[in-house]
Amino acid sequence: MSIGHTLLGLLEKGPRHGYDLKKAYDERFGQDRPLHYGQVYTTLSRLLRNGLVAEAGVESGDGPERKRYAITDAGVTDVEQWLGTAEKPEPYLQNTLYTKVVLALLSGRSADDVLDVQRAAHLATMRELTRRKASGELADQLICDHALFHLEADLRWLELTAARLGQLSAQLAGVRS
Repeated sequence: MSIGHTLLGLLEKGPRHGYDLKKAYDERFGQDRPLHYGQVYTTLSRLLRNGLVAEAGVESGDGPERKRYAITDAGVTDVEQWLGTAEKPEPYLQNTLYTKVVLALLSGRSADDVLDVQRAAHLATMRELTRRKASGELADQLICDHALFHLEADLRWLELTAARLGQLSAQLAGVRS
């Protein structure tokens, strides 16, 4: 996810302080990975330098001065272009799990055990996401659905791989010969 674009999108509703942007980000997108304050201010600094946001005032209070940021016309255009651009589909070719299966087979260890451990981890995560989805608002439900569908695809791959371990083992033995 592009933090810069997300902050720009949040600024389209009106000028905000960095603190307010962090809070809005965390409420909408940061359930699993909240944004650090340093990231917010570093990103705002870059957006300011690139002309995508502008300072919209400074407020003095009990603490340090608080700058308000507003999105510029260039920032709005940038968000529009980002929203209109498809994300690159990631095929996850030769991921870590595949590597573990092959290395288990090459070393004489049980690839079934590797798959079983991963299956258990996937199922535990799916149960947690299903509980979260049941009690969450619509946005959280959609995020959970996205994750659940990916985990389901991973489980299908785990089952298919388990069914083909004999073939893979034989093929790897042929390569070693």
